[in-house]
Parts: sequence; structure tokens; C-alpha cells
Amino acid sequence: MRLGLAAAVVSAATFATSGAFIKPLLETGWSPAAAVTARTLTAGLLLLPIVLVALRGRWRLLWAARTRVAAMGLVGVAFTQLTYFAAVHRIPVSTALLVEYTSPLLLVLWAWATTRHLPRPAVLLGSLLAVGGLVLVIGPGALQAVDPVGVALAFAAAIGCSVYYVVAARAHDGLPPVALAGVGLLLGGLVLGAVGAAGLIPFTASTGDITLFGSAVPWWVPLGIVAVFGTAIAYATGIFGSGRIGSRLASFMGLLEVVFASVFAWLVLGESLTAVQMIGGALILAGIASIPAEQPVPATPVLTIQTSSGTADDAAMLR
Repeated sequence: MRLGLAAAVVSAATFATSGAFIKPLLETGWSPAAAVTARTLTAGLLLLPIVLVALRGRWRLLWAARTRVAAMGLVGVAFTQLTYFAAVHRIPVSTALLVEYTSPLLLVLWAWATTRHLPRPAVLLGSLLAVGGLVLVIGPGALQAVDPVGVALAFAAAIGCSVYYVVAARAHDGLPPVALAGVGLLLGGLVLGAVGAAGLIPFTASTGDITLFGSAVPWWVPLGIVAVFGTAIAYATGIFGSGRIGSRLASFMGLLEVVFASVFAWLVLGESLTAVQMIGGALILAGIASIPAEQPVPATPVLTIQTSSGTADDAAMLR
């Protein structure tokens, strides 16, 4: 449990580095879609050697988890990113973030609808506190009237984000979390690249120097930071943590990303951190503390079959 919570915190903190280090790229000619495609593919390639070591030739695990891998890559990565960036073309970023981060509430409502059991008071209280804190951190101005199509796209991103947590938490097929993260990122990055190459979304990049911490640095420096920390480590630890603490609590832990993002924007970009945002962060923490953890789905046991020659190369997955 503690290991899962620690992994979820690391995931939220590393995801939060994205905005502070991607923003300089966007200011020098990178489109959001190009930046996220580059970070996703780079992160997937960085994780690939670790994925190969984790699998150790057990390709059957990858095949058995093909539905999860496809859902992670196509929905958890590509669909969520595409709908979010389509949303921010129509509505303010703060509004898009506020709508996307309603994903914990969607999971609570989904559990209510499927089980027909009213969520426990602790869950309802935690949801209220967390959403209230989210509004304060992002800014009450995000609640202003905006383009309904943009809101719908942001809501689609929230659904994709919810799918990410559900897929990450259902680790019953024995696939190592790093393998799900690495292969999912590669698949999602390829889809994003294909959509960009087809001209369906703005897709531009620049190789000029950018300004970071008051100095001129090559474009690949912030991209590398985001690929390593804000993508590779973030997805790997997020998937691992979700498998330990369940999708519901993991999704609420994910709200810490907006808190960490505000802190990083203050430290890296010099953006102000207001008292209202700090109060909002405290409310998010209080809301998370109120959410009980779910029992994770146990991993499917592997039965080793001893052959007549004394080897144990074959294994049967028990369902």
C-alpha cells in the first residue's frame, strides 16, 4: 500500500514537470501535438531496453495483455492527448484542465452506476474537497462560460484519463507495469505521429535554441527532461501505483499533478504561487486523505509445467 502511494506521488510530481519544460518549446514554434508526440516516442524508446529485460523473452505476457496494451496506447495516451489539445484550441487551458481532471468523479459515478451502491460518505467527502481544491488551484475563472464543443472535447479527455487509471489498475494478466508503460507509449506515440503527419492537427517543430533558467540551451534539453521524467518515469510509476492502490485512489492522487505543476511553474518559469492556490492544494490533500484504497486485483498465478527432460521452459497461465 505504502509503495503504491509513493509511486502515485512520484507519478504526479513527474507528470507535473511537463508544463514547465514544454512551455519554452511551445514559445519557439513547437505545436502542442508535435511536442507531445516527440516526448511520447522518446520516452517509449527510453523504456524499451527496460521492457525487454522485464519480459525476458516472455512474449506470451504481451500477447495475453494485448487488449490492455491497446487500450493504454490508443486511449490512455493517444486519445487523451488528442482530445485535450483539441479542447485547448477552443477553450482556455485552465478550463480544459478543470474538466479533464474530473476523471476521479467519473470513476466514482461509474462505480455507483455499475454496483448500484451509493459511495461511502468518505468517498463523497473526499470528492467534494478535491474538486473544490482543484477549482482553487486552477483558478475560479476556469468556470466562465466557454465553447461547448471545447468542453465536450475536454470531457472526452477526462474519459480517456479514466480509462488510463482503470487499465493501469487491472494488472491481472502478469504483464510488468514497465512493459505496459513502454509499449503503450510507443503505440500511442506512433498514432499521434500518424495523425499529425496526416495534417489532422497542427504539427510543427523547431530546432532552434530556447531559453531555460535564463540561458540559451538546445531544444532537446527540455524535451529530454520531459521524456525521462514527465513521461517515462511518470507513466511507469503511475501504472505501478494504480496496480497497488486501485484506480479510484490513484485517480485522486493524480490531482496532485496540478499542485506540483503550480510549484514547478513558480520555480522554473517564475510564475506566482498565490495563497488561494496553496489553500486549494491543501483541500486536494484533504480530499485524497479521505478516499479509501481499493483492493487491487491479484495477479494471475503462473503454473510452471515440468517437462520430461527436466526443463521448465513452458508455462500455463491460470485464469
